[in-house]
Amino acid sequence: MGRAFEFRRARKEKRWDKMSKAFTRLGREIAIAVKTGGPHPETNPRLRVAMQNAKGVNMPKDRVEGAIKRASSKEEKDFEEVVYEGYGPYGVAIVVETATDNPTRTVANVRMYFNKGGGALGTSGSVNFMFERKGVIKMPSEGINLEDLELDLIDYGAEDIYVEDGEIIIYTGFTEFAGMVKALEERKLPVTSSELQRIPTNYAPALTEAQEEEILDLIDKLEEDDDVQAVYHNMGN
Repeated sequence: MGRAFEFRRARKEKRWDKMSKAFTRLGREIAIAVKTGGPHPETNPRLRVAMQNAKGVNMPKDRVEGAIKRASSKEEKDFEEVVYEGYGPYGVAIVVETATDNPTRTVANVRMYFNKGGGALGTSGSVNFMFERKGVIKMPSEGINLEDLELDLIDYGAEDIYVEDGEIIIYTGFTEFAGMVKALEERKLPVTSSELQRIPTNYAPALTEAQEEEILDLIDKLEEDDDVQAVYHNMGN
């Protein structure tokens, strides 16, 4: 059918893979939220955020409800949140957040990815000090006055608000994140995602394009693992 067909198919398959991974990650986030705070979003802020994020990536409603139902069962496995730290090639710091029902399997896989990618898994605290946890909230920019929104939200801990690719992005401190999410809920603003991220406080020395590709290949391998929820690094742009 020709190169054009193969190219379109490859792009579509990659998009499906990313969507499937997003659904798996959010399914585990929903399960952890239910196990720690109960199955009712009205009284469980973490579950409300997870459901909101699931809606933002078009996760089917029946799949969200199924994840909540399974997590409510006593027979369902518990997922443990474990953070791994290490260095990729060329001194790039990497933090890997996981949600796993088998930490022995997960640490073995994460160590293998680091080793094969020319890096090394470190001990707890070895690179985490290079990152600061921030709340990152995204919402559509259409119909919203950015200046008014900034004035309204500054008292709730908004550190930075800007528009990028048609989205408003709001940064908050770690301790202000929950309050900001609640403030946006009360205003019935259309949030598409809200999560805590690890933002680097300093960056590794500049790399060549080929060296950056090595780092990105390692990050891709980590992100493809079902136990991995998020990967952060301090490679500069």
